[in-house]
Amino acid sequence: MALLDKVQKDLIAAMKAKDEARLSAIRMIKAALMKHKVDSMKPLDEAAGMQVLKTLIKQRTEAADMFRKGGREEQAAKEEAERALIESYMPAGATDEEIDAAIAAAMAETGVIALKQMGVLMKAAQAKLAGKRVDGKALSEKVRARLV
Repeated sequence: MALLDKVQKDLIAAMKAKDEARLSAIRMIKAALMKHKVDSMKPLDEAAGMQVLKTLIKQRTEAADMFRKGGREEQAAKEEAERALIESYMPAGATDEEIDAAIAAAMAETGVIALKQMGVLMKAAQAKLAGKRVDGKALSEKVRARLV
């Protein structure tokens, strides 16, 4: 099922259940997806949809951190609940073992051992992890730790 169709179905279910918090978050997701679709002037494909969701997740994470720093725990909890809902639309995340295996395979394939060529290794590792959700910052730290 297409991402936009799944969001629409969940929106209707949230309306019927009168779940205001979930309804608000799903409306926000749908609005972001539709905005991207209108802005790009072409149908929303899977990769573009996932990129929009990644952006929303990052925004929610940063907002929760800011609310915590400002002493507004209830707002931070709301942002984290929204982030969890958005993450439910994303593919499964890669495990640490899968990430380590992808980095090892990429190192063997490219022959990169120097920190100067980290970009080449990152690109190869991301290609190995295609279809799985991976935090770029965490992957970068793991790659950096493996290089000399």
